[in-house]
Amino acid sequence: MRWSFPVLLALASAGAAPLTAQMASRTALEPPDVPVAAFDAALYNAQANVREADDSVKAALATDVLHFTLARLLPGQLADTAALRAAAEAAARRTAGDQACNVIVACARAAAEAVGARWVVLAKVSKTSNLIWLLTGQLVHVPSGTIVLDDSTELKGDPEAMVRAGVRIFAERVARAVRAGGVTSDFPTP
Repeated sequence: MRWSFPVLLALASAGAAPLTAQMASRTALEPPDVPVAAFDAALYNAQANVREADDSVKAALATDVLHFTLARLLPGQLADTAALRAAAEAAARRTAGDQACNVIVACARAAAEAVGARWVVLAKVSKTSNLIWLLTGQLVHVPSGTIVLDDSTELKGDPEAMVRAGVRIFAERVARAVRAGGVTSDFPTP
């Protein structure tokens, strides 16, 4: 199920958590202060009704907001970006057939492990039209491959404002999950 940003914003302001596809974890997988690797956001616009030269700006904006928000909320925990990019290049040659490492979980885990991170964060902005974008993001436990967060949010309206707000909300969820050791509480437990 996809939720538009205005609906998610209304739910968040009413005290409800955004709906996502993952299940709540009950036990901490890591201490709250372990290293986190955050990849640059990927861009997917192959299926857009119109592709434009400035589409890549939205992925760059998503990357900036993701890294800034995580650095603020998880001070000292983010893996060095240059080291992660170098590890990603090596991992892509080994595991992904030279495809981008930031869109393949196994490759991202290998690169994150190489820089000593226990968590890896992946994000992708996808354009469907000039007014509708989709933000997908995952928080993955590097040692086990467990996907703790697997979010998908439809962003409608001004793309810059929606990408900025959507990524910030996702990054805040990531930081909460990391500080809780991977335990999420978005859903009632059976």
